[in-house]
Amino acid sequence: MSSSSRKPLLVSAGVAVAALTLGVVSWQATAPADKPSGGSAASAPRNDPAAGLKALARREAGDKLAVGSADAPVVLIEYSDFKCGYCGKFARDTEPELIERYVHDGTLRIEWRNFPIFGADSEAAAKAAWAAGQQDRFRQFHEAAYADGAKEKGFGEARLLELARQAGVPDLERFKKDMAGEQAAAALRKDQDEGYAIGVTSTPSFLVNGRPIAGAQPIGAFTAAIAQARAAAGK
Repeated sequence: MSSSSRKPLLVSAGVAVAALTLGVVSWQATAPADKPSGGSAASAPRNDPAAGLKALARREAGDKLAVGSADAPVVLIEYSDFKCGYCGKFARDTEPELIERYVHDGTLRIEWRNFPIFGADSEAAAKAAWAAGQQDRFRQFHEAAYADGAKEKGFGEARLLELARQAGVPDLERFKKDMAGEQAAAALRKDQDEGYAIGVTSTPSFLVNGRPIAGAQPIGAFTAAIAQARAAAGK
């Protein structure tokens, strides 16, 4: 695990930290009380932990690491690592169908969070994915990096440039500068800090309108969660 993989952060007073481990979910509540969108953890019902987690959806129209309408009734947040085999399985086997079935009809928005936990290569790939996103190629880079057999080739600089070419990143010099810049490092820290603050300890981990799903579950687990969230939203 990377030396940058820190212990869960303390969040603002009165907000509990959620706990999640692979295959066992017991998230209790959570998100900073000053989170502006989707309600606040401070006002969330005590018997509904998902209400606080739901507020983590950023819903930013210009988010380069998201797909789907900012006002979609359901938001799936995905915490993932490019060296994680189960993340790749989800990206190849499940995510495309969710996009086809729910993103295209306006039901679902997917917001990706870079959450590298497997060392320097993981962090480099996360920064590269962010850099590709600055040229509107995050999703294409994501697909290339999670292609079957891709992670076995590593994520050294030459390999990341190759993936950027596969993803159709138009300006590779800008890509290299963005990948090495402080903005990429800050964006990575933001995603990591969010995940650690709510107790994410493994990848992939998901929130569907605040409801946790641990691991690359069968697609039925996601379709059921999306249907439930959509119904709760009255859509």
